[in-house]
Amino acid sequence: MNILITGANGFLGQHLTAYFSATKHAVFTSSRGECRIPEKYTHQYFPAELTAPEQVRSLIKTVQPDVIIHTAAMSKPDECNEYKERCLLHNVESVRYLLASCKDDNPNTSFLFTSTDYIFGENGPHSEEDIPNPLNFYGESKLMAEQLIKGSGLSFAIIRPVFIYGPVWDGLRPSFLHWVKNNLEAGKSIKVVTDQSRTPTYVYDICNGMDAIINDKKVGAFHLAGKDILSPYQMAVKTAQALHLDETLIQPVTSDTFPEPVKRAKHSGLKIYKAMAELNYNPVSFEAGVKLSFP
Repeated sequence: MNILITGANGFLGQHLTAYFSATKHAVFTSSRGECRIPEKYTHQYFPAELTAPEQVRSLIKTVQPDVIIHTAAMSKPDECNEYKERCLLHNVESVRYLLASCKDDNPNTSFLFTSTDYIFGENGPHSEEDIPNPLNFYGESKLMAEQLIKGSGLSFAIIRPVFIYGPVWDGLRPSFLHWVKNNLEAGKSIKVVTDQSRTPTYVYDICNGMDAIINDKKVGAFHLAGKDILSPYQMAVKTAQALHLDETLIQPVTSDTFPEPVKRAKHSGLKIYKAMAELNYNPVSFEAGVKLSFP
C-alpha cells in the first residue's frame, strides 16, 4: 500500500517513517520545510503546507495514498491557547482539507488520526467510551478534528497516545527522558512533580499498534498508550535507575511549583484494554522502554 505520513519531521512522524520503511509498504512523507528524516530510511518526501488547500490537493493527487497517518499538529497547549486561530488552522482546518481532498480524489483512503488524551478531563485513565471533556483549547481543537473525521464518510481510525518517548537522533527534539538523563549526567539537581499521573507510551508500541490497525483494517478509536500509570517524578526516578544515574538529584515537588497558564488534567492517562483485545497490543514496561530509548 501507499502510506502517507504527515508531520514527518516530528518525533512520532520520524519514528513512523523508520518503522514503515522496513515494511512492504511504499512510504511517502510530508512536512513543512526541508526533510530532516535520516537518509537511511526509505521514503519519498514532499514538502507541503497543510493549511493551504491547494497544496493538500496536490499532495493527495500525487501520492494517491491508500492510508494517511496524520500526525501533523500544533501540540503545545499554552501556544494553542494564546494563538487560537492558528491552532484551529493547523489542528482542524488542515484535517478538513485532507478529508475533502481524499473524498474528491481518493475516496478509498483510510485515515489514521493521531489524537490525544487531552480530549478528556480529570479522573483518568480513560477508556475509548468515556465522554470527552477537554480542559483546554488544545484538547478542544483535537476533539473538533475527531468529530470531522467521524463525519467524513471515509474509513478512519483515531489513535490516542500519551506522553510519547523513545530514541532520538539528529533532527529530533530531546524528550523528557533525555532531559532527565542529560541533567543527571551533568550532576545537576532537577525538580519533578509528584501529583500528576500519566500512562507514558514507548514510540514503537504506537507504530506496532498502527501497523495492526492498517493490516487488519480496523476502524474506530484506539488508545495506544503504555501499561504503567506513573507520575513524572516516578518516570524520572525509573529513568535514573535504568541508566545507573544518581536519583538523589531528583527533587519531588508538586505542580504548584510550576504555574502554567493553561489547565491540564492532574490524573490523565488511557486504558488500553480495547487495543489489547482487538490489536494484540502489548506495550513494553516503562523500564524496558527507557532501556530501548538509550541503545
